[in-house]
Amino acid sequence: MNHVVNGLAANPALPPNLIDRLIEVADADLVGRLAYREDLSRPQAVALLSRVDDGGVSLAYGGRLTAADVDPVRHPYAALALLDQGLGSPEWARLFAGDARVRIREKLAACPGLPPDVTERLAADPDVGVVVELALWTREPGVAAPLAAHPHTDVRRAVAANEVTPRAVLAALLHGEGLPPAGQCPVCDRRSAPAAQDADAPCPAGRDAPPDASRDTSCDGSHALAAHDIRWAALANPATPAEAAAGFAGHPGHRLRRALGAHPGLPVRAARRLAADPDPGVRADLAENPAVDEASLRRLAGDEDLDVLRSLARNPRVPLDVLARLAGSARIASTLPPRIARASPEEVGRLAASPDAAVRMLVARRRDLPAAVRDALAADRDARVVKSVAPHPGLSEERLRTMVDRHGVHVVTAAALNPDASAALLEKLARHEPPVRKALREIARHPHAGAGALLACLTDPRARPLAAAHPALPPHVVTELLSDPDEWVAEAAAANPSLPLTVMRSLIP
Repeated sequence: MNHVVNGLAANPALPPNLIDRLIEVADADLVGRLAYREDLSRPQAVALLSRVDDGGVSLAYGGRLTAADVDPVRHPYAALALLDQGLGSPEWARLFAGDARVRIREKLAACPGLPPDVTERLAADPDVGVVVELALWTREPGVAAPLAAHPHTDVRRAVAANEVTPRAVLAALLHGEGLPPAGQCPVCDRRSAPAAQDADAPCPAGRDAPPDASRDTSCDGSHALAAHDIRWAALANPATPAEAAAGFAGHPGHRLRRALGAHPGLPVRAARRLAADPDPGVRADLAENPAVDEASLRRLAGDEDLDVLRSLARNPRVPLDVLARLAGSARIASTLPPRIARASPEEVGRLAASPDAAVRMLVARRRDLPAAVRDALAADRDARVVKSVAPHPGLSEERLRTMVDRHGVHVVTAAALNPDASAALLEKLARHEPPVRKALREIARHPHAGAGALLACLTDPRARPLAAAHPALPPHVVTELLSDPDEWVAEAAAANPSLPLTVMRSLIP
């Protein structure tokens, strides 16, 4: 990989004639870089497609190609990308449905809007993986429903995960009723495979087997592990009827109870039972569910597990008084909780006036505060509150400087995140003593950063590639960085629009 040339391929200032020259020498890696250029013309995209036999996927998804530009035989994956967007020819789908390559048929099966005859052929494909892709991605209930009776459990699990599957079918998969017995599962596949060696090897890690399932890879015909996976997929599917799912609140498998706890239609009785679940993972998933009733949320607020409390803080329907109590104990002030984001103007005013700094920190993370509230928080006596509000748009230059002078290193990085920070302020922050390394990385990204600030950012290894790509960096410095020992710095410099045109020409092989 030539990092400098790859960086040049992404340079927004690269003129069309130099793009053409890069296309002439492009390999698969360079094709990927050039494909994402916003100024790439259709003739250039077609020329780029001709450079690699199996490329063109990024060009197709980027809207650079039409069906007339693609030969499905030479460029099957580009053709599949167009089919995936509904832009390909139905004849391509028929061609790929009979392709000997399983990967091609799998990708086709995941495409929407396939002709009925193609869908029928894929549903009967001899490779289970192809049918799984169809079952998982079809947008047609009439295609998904019959596959619930497929003899392989992997297909049934895919149907259980698909949100277009009819509710009655999901309920049948969940309870294992009304469907013919499955004939094959992954455990059976491993035992029947020619390469199978140890029939008593441990089950794959991470499986939450039902109590009656053996912990080895033997299968007695009940396909117990696979049946468990099907139930999990159905419980994790928001389209599964909540009433059909509610009975699993007492199931011995914690993985199933976790999936139920996140169900968007969770009945109150199931939520209240899960709120007392012995597994903190179950309670954490429940705590984040907006469908949970207020009584259960208040019960969870007394949980001793920090993950449960943090999940509760992310619930958009958590009562505001509960969230205020969580503010300090659950260490949630580093993010903006959804309930704070949707707080009314009156609630914002009360939160901003709270005697608890942790609560003021939460509301300070909003970026649409009234000017009076914003400025009051910027003048807060607690550095943590000031740090939270420092990136808020609309803060004056004078106020930002005062915040930095008063609180020093505690707010330097946050001030550097402010979209209104001037070049002069950013240079001051970049040269702050003691240095704040994290701030240098933010300054190097800031559109207002000037040469002085960027030169200071070059002293930090992690900020250096960011500064090398900044258009305000002097052209002679950008040119020097092309030979930087760090290849990512050199690539960033090559992508810098301030790179002189003469230098750009010299970089093309």
